[in-house]
Amino acid sequence: MLAETFITAALFATSALAAPAPDPVQLMSRAPQPGVVLRQCAQPGMLALAYDDGPGQYTSRLVDILNAGGAKATFFMTGTLYGCIYNQAAAIKKAYASGHQLASHTWSHGHMNGFSAAQIASEMTKVETAFANIIGKKPRYMRPPFLETGNQVLPVLKSMGYKVITDDVDTGDWNRQTPAQSEAKFYQAGARGNGHIPLMHEVYQSTVEQLTPWLINWAKQNNLRLVTVAECMGDKNGMYQAQSFPVHQGQLSC
Repeated sequence: MLAETFITAALFATSALAAPAPDPVQLMSRAPQPGVVLRQCAQPGMLALAYDDGPGQYTSRLVDILNAGGAKATFFMTGTLYGCIYNQAAAIKKAYASGHQLASHTWSHGHMNGFSAAQIASEMTKVETAFANIIGKKPRYMRPPFLETGNQVLPVLKSMGYKVITDDVDTGDWNRQTPAQSEAKFYQAGARGNGHIPLMHEVYQSTVEQLTPWLINWAKQNNLRLVTVAECMGDKNGMYQAQSFPVHQGQLSC
């Protein structure tokens, strides 16, 4: 009897050691954690188009192109980079009503690695207030300007409950690279494996009018679903904070 007990225990221990460790990608897809840098989708078969630096003069047109292509995308928006966010309230409401994800790119687009904790929190809460006034919701996702995540950035964002997105394909549109040069990067990255989160900027007409239609077609040719960043993280219903706020009627200023 004693020998049988030892054998059973040994077999149990061996099977436990042989059991595969939990897949970190699957764990991430179930629960993306605040304050952790997320560069790529947590699952394959999708592409999460993500645009920085708006709202701006091309926001409404970009929404039209995305909608016509059956695509969902994510807009990482600032408060004042290309004019006051409230001046583009109609375009923001249009994007939200179309099912696109609205997320934060901070208020002033500053270098957050050099900010104090209080300054970082202020940058985020100002964008929250603007979104609450315009669409009645506050975001849960953000992409830091210049992709800076050092010093106090991640601890503060974690304390505020933000999921932090960077990228795994840099289109280089910010560095005057042409749509053709950007397209080559997607060919190089390929369509296999977990989905891509590209770094793009909605303030460049070529990105809106040329690169975006090409990406929609490329995704369809490769059987990739065009989804929000939250959905590609397995967090489709976690785009915004739970509480809703009354939408402000009338014009506000920055």
